[in-house]
Amino acid sequence: MRITELFKSGRPFPSLEIVPPLGGITKDQLLESITPLMEFRPRYINVTTHRDEFRFVPQGDGSFRKVIVQSRVSPVAVCASIQSRFDVEVVPHLICAGHSAHDIRHQLQDFQFMGIENVMALRGDSLTEEKRFTPQPDGYAHAEELVAAVHSFESFCVGVGGYPEKHAEAANLETDIAFLKQKVDAGADYVITQMFFDNAVFFRFVERCRAAGITVPVIPGLKPLTTLRQLELLPQSFSIDIPIALSREIQRAEGDPEAIRRIGVDWCIRQCRGLLEAGVPAVHFYTMGKSRNVAEVLRSCF
Repeated sequence: MRITELFKSGRPFPSLEIVPPLGGITKDQLLESITPLMEFRPRYINVTTHRDEFRFVPQGDGSFRKVIVQSRVSPVAVCASIQSRFDVEVVPHLICAGHSAHDIRHQLQDFQFMGIENVMALRGDSLTEEKRFTPQPDGYAHAEELVAAVHSFESFCVGVGGYPEKHAEAANLETDIAFLKQKVDAGADYVITQMFFDNAVFFRFVERCRAAGITVPVIPGLKPLTTLRQLELLPQSFSIDIPIALSREIQRAEGDPEAIRRIGVDWCIRQCRGLLEAGVPAVHFYTMGKSRNVAEVLRSCF
């Protein structure tokens, strides 16, 4: 079923995002990690994808050989595993980064073969050594180009990412929303936001999107902040702000990991309840492999 059809149900629901596990885990272990969340009836599960990384191996003659590092189970294998066990839609991520247009078409053919009707279209990250994003030869430089390519298949419902606090590379939020409008005009059917920790930020973002002519559903993305280190890691990794009230509360609990985890989960519960009261059609949860924390939020809100 297309994700946009799920939004028409009139009853808000949760959705999940998982990261393909590192190699060495079995299919059963992966599914066991998801099972605790299925009692809350998530309607779809996003499966992320990451471009291949490289390392340089020294050779006997003093030169270096570039070697692809593929450390995670493929997203297609993860999607197939979920489909085999659970009655839930899977939404694989599709990225420009590291892929040619031919690669993208081949991936879409695989998704059609698997009966997948929904994809999440994203540009993807630059390589660590790149100063700016570089597309593959015969690839796509921007997400709206990828959206248009997917949309040409007609059989897919296409989601895209939105950034309530702007993308790290955008000059300002207005410019970033203009880029989002381009993705919607290219055929995107809905938007899922980057995680945020202040609902007012999300509501202002939606207002600006509507003012810019973006009419598709905008789905909030949440993640419980549950360790002291995440106060530094999340802003660095995702270019987001942590509200001072939350950061101070967590800092006061330094040395008590369980208290910190409880603070983050309770904060996320309050966020989720506030969003549901405001009438959002769904709430998307970034699990980061931590089903316990997200399960507690879902148990309190759905």
